[in-house]
Amino acid sequence: MGIDEIRKRIENKPVEDQLKALSEIFPEKVVFTSSFGIEDQVISHFIFENNIQIDIATLDTGRLFPQTYKVFSETIKRYGRKINTYFPDYVSVEKMVTEKGPFSFYHSRENRLECCRVRKLEPLNRVLKNKECWISGIRADQSDNRRQMDWIEYDEEKFLFKFYPLFTWTLEDVERFIKQNNIPYNVLHDKGFVSIGCEPCTRAVEKGADFRSGRWWWEEGGQKECGLHIK
Repeated sequence: MGIDEIRKRIENKPVEDQLKALSEIFPEKVVFTSSFGIEDQVISHFIFENNIQIDIATLDTGRLFPQTYKVFSETIKRYGRKINTYFPDYVSVEKMVTEKGPFSFYHSRENRLECCRVRKLEPLNRVLKNKECWISGIRADQSDNRRQMDWIEYDEEKFLFKFYPLFTWTLEDVERFIKQNNIPYNVLHDKGFVSIGCEPCTRAVEKGADFRSGRWWWEEGGQKECGLHIK
């Protein structure tokens, strides 16, 4: 099935119906990756509450905030469903930290991208192995790079479809849905953290600041991405 046919089949439907349709188009070949951010919690809610047969996976980099682990635990408790957890290859982590130290990513952009590759990209490749559709919590107004994406795409490098069910939602839409449905969320969002990643690489920002400005703030220019969603 091509992207145009998939687009016609799910366009303008409620999120839960879109997710269910994709699970039927690609049985056992759909995965949603969650970092337990506020958008991801909304998507997990749709999947779990509607018993949609879509795997949920998360990447545990080993450098996450304690608050992130807390919402991870609260989510499992709330829905009673498992979340597949992927760790980085320990040999690669040991080699990197031994050779460059625990905070090498502060020293150069090359080191930072290496750390992201070891801790996130390699595990992601294992998550996506044998999958045909990858779901993510990207929203268009999060960054200029993301605004240029489409709500459903075909990734010619990874050979799979990518679907962003909240692509047209605003942050206010997400926050309202979280509150209305009493969904567990990361309390760091209440403290100025709009995009939450690894603890050493994430900080709070002023209200109204660019969505990605709290990530890798020591780097000037360039795309504030780890590489997960860059073609």
